[in-house]
Amino acid sequence: MRRIWLVATVLLLAGCGVEPSGVTDGGDAPTGVAPGVTLYFVDGQGVLTPQPRGSDHLGTITEAVSLLLTGPGTSGLHTEIAPTDMTRVVVTTTPDLIQLVVPLTVRDVTPLGIDQLVCTALGVHVQSGGSRRMVVRVRFTLATPESDRLRTCPLISPGR
Repeated sequence: MRRIWLVATVLLLAGCGVEPSGVTDGGDAPTGVAPGVTLYFVDGQGVLTPQPRGSDHLGTITEAVSLLLTGPGTSGLHTEIAPTDMTRVVVTTTPDLIQLVVPLTVRDVTPLGIDQLVCTALGVHVQSGGSRRMVVRVRFTLATPESDRLRTCPLISPGR
């Protein structure tokens, strides 16, 4: 028993060999405040285009997609999503899937409009620290094979 105490005492006195150092600055602490959210609209040439919206916070996927459904405002861009008074979107996420339930039928959006929804959702996910490899499923109000497709954003690919 005496040997154990002796060994323990020697180890405590020896320390771990790490030498003291000066204070290291770690930079500014994160504030949790984002300048806003990025929504995706379409420019005059038919190209999907990110549009930052200042909101003083990033918000949620639900908030971003609901904001997308209100339209591009006076940005000079347009949307490929039919106007709707209903902007409530239900979002569920799992480790590898974001599912959007939108108040639209597949006839209310063009393929580029679907990309707007997917890119807006993935944009918030990635800005929040999520993986670019996440996929999105868009569920429409009427059942359609389009609701079963797993999608990615052409502007937010894993390789970018």
